[in-house]
Amino acid sequence: MGSIRILLGVFASWVLAQTSLAQTQILRAAQMVDVRNGEIIRPANIVIDGDKISAVNPATLPENVSVTDLGDVTLLPGVMDMHSHVTLDFFTGNHWTTAPVFETPADWALHGAQFGRDMLEAGFTTIRDAGAWPGFPDVALMRAIDAGGVPGPRMFPSGHYISITGGHCDVTGFAPGIMELGPNQGIANGVDEILRAIRYQAKHGVKVIKVCATAGVFSKGDNPGAQQYSDAELNAIVEEASRHGLKVMAHAHGSEGIMAAVKAGVASIEHGSMLTPEIIREMKKRGTFYVPTIFLNDMPLPPDTPEWTVRKNEFLKGHVENSFKLALKEDLNIAFGSDAGVLKHSEAGKEFEAMVRRGMSPAQALQTATTDAADLLGVSDRGEIKTGQFADIIAVKGNPLNDITEMERVVFVMKGGEIVKSKISN
Repeated sequence: MGSIRILLGVFASWVLAQTSLAQTQILRAAQMVDVRNGEIIRPANIVIDGDKISAVNPATLPENVSVTDLGDVTLLPGVMDMHSHVTLDFFTGNHWTTAPVFETPADWALHGAQFGRDMLEAGFTTIRDAGAWPGFPDVALMRAIDAGGVPGPRMFPSGHYISITGGHCDVTGFAPGIMELGPNQGIANGVDEILRAIRYQAKHGVKVIKVCATAGVFSKGDNPGAQQYSDAELNAIVEEASRHGLKVMAHAHGSEGIMAAVKAGVASIEHGSMLTPEIIREMKKRGTFYVPTIFLNDMPLPPDTPEWTVRKNEFLKGHVENSFKLALKEDLNIAFGSDAGVLKHSEAGKEFEAMVRRGMSPAQALQTATTDAADLLGVSDRGEIKTGQFADIIAVKGNPLNDITEMERVVFVMKGGEIVKSKISN
């Protein structure tokens, strides 16, 4: 019996070794970007075990394992978009007006399956979703992606926007009685309703809370910067979210609303169109991130855009430029956000060039979507090509430190050690 046990033990060890060996692979390329230091590293030999990186340019590479040699390309960590709408599509006509009442959460989740793949193939291996129509289609999409049934980025969904009745993130414009929403759909007034709304969100699996602290551009109303939640209500939102381990992202255009959200303790200000030196000092003191979505200032609005949106968009353009310039000058924490959904999801990478054209270095732009985005999310398992991190790796043909528009032409995507896109001809 003793001999049989020994043989069984040896066999089990051999099986485990073979299984481990089968999960090990090498990804090879001419070079890679050290995003933290803004440097090119040559060559790039990445050893991957399962879904994690186990070594980077080790002295000795494992033998008898799968090798994927991409040749003369540049590797980068998968990039992260901190402001996307992966289940929404505002660049086609019916999503401006009829989608909330003509479609269902199932429709929106299915849209997300397409748009999520578009973003993944554009190099975005993690996204923070900034709001969906009611019914948690973004949470359903996250679960499908995590289960491996649908290709897409790792997701931090926010579920329903938290908004005042008739506010920027409410559904307005329909006749009374149509699409009337309450706390379970994120429309909450006063502290009691806010608590109910946040708790309902947490119950159904969101990973972040999105609050509309001010009015906006893509909604009715004349003043896009008007503060919509009181200081006390904003404090209640952040405090209750914190009890559930959730950070808060705040849509905010006007200075008063931005400052109120910052003082309430939100993790990030989205858009931040009217920053001031005083606001920036407060944000730096608290570690608040700025997610500028600056490419929207370059993007022509669709021909059927409502007149009130066109008017407010034109009003804000100069403020947006000034805010970005001021944030860059004061070295404010900046995280990448494209607002994909307002632009095509496949074109989210255009945000990189938009930031660089306004004075950010290519290295800084890459950091906003890697190390800085990881800091905003509060995660340490992604954002760099280094041991212990997810094997979320992308490739471009050129050097993005010299030409940031390379980030609009991603030719290879690996997520968790699995190749999901490869369009490389050597």
